Amino acid sequence: MPPTDRFVSETSFYVRYAETDAMRIVHHASYIVYFEEGRSDYMRQRGSNYAQFEHEGLFLAVVEVHSRYIKPAVYGQRLTIRTWIEDIASRGLTWGYEITDSQTGELHVSGQTKHICIDSEGRVARLPDHWRAAVASQD
Repeated sequence: MPPTDRFVSETSFYVRYAETDAMRIVHHASYIVYFEEGRSDYMRQRGSNYAQFEHEGLFLAVVEVHSRYIKPAVYGQRLTIRTWIEDIASRGLTWGYEITDSQTGELHVSGQTKHICIDSEGRVARLPDHWRAAVASQD
């Protein structure tokens, strides 16, 4: 269940055939791509985007991924991904996700990804204060 004490982005999409296996069930790796779309949508809704972040010479490297697969989604199904920041620190952050059926609200997958900020040389870097303030705001 998404938190109620912070901003949660929400975006919906249809499962594409290329994201499924031979049984037309969403392949488990596709959910990681859905998590990425959730993060991108979250940042756009907060008035920023990852391209701007990279333009500053910084990157968010994924260091952990956790997924709990509850019910398979299938080709053509409309899904909704809800995304929020679970934790933010000086050099990294953890995102939370929930993927549900857009019509019924039934939960398909929940998960988290942990990221560390690095510079163009691959060194751990501090998240810019202006970026932290934009994405971490509760409204």
